[in-house]
Amino acid sequence: MDTNEAAGCLEALSNPTRLNIYRYLVQAGNSGSPVGDIQKRFDMPGSTLSHHIARLVRANLVVQERQSRTLICKANFELMHVIISFLTQCCCSGVKKAE
Repeated sequence: MDTNEAAGCLEALSNPTRLNIYRYLVQAGNSGSPVGDIQKRFDMPGSTLSHHIARLVRANLVVQERQSRTLICKANFELMHVIISFLTQCCCSGVKKAE
């Protein structure tokens, strides 16, 4: 992951509503959550929820899968771990002081 990719993901999460939705999906685990349940949980109009979920999907933070007539949203845990690794890379290894 490069800095631009990480920035794009973090930008998608910089909105409080999207961050809350993403955290909810992380809590839901590998089974994810139906869009209808997310809408009830956050008590928002479908069009607003669609906008936020679409932004998370474009950033590849959320994947969607259709199960019959139900649309399930799932956190992309692989990408989440890559972002965390990117953020913590070289943690506490020291930095060169500016001259």
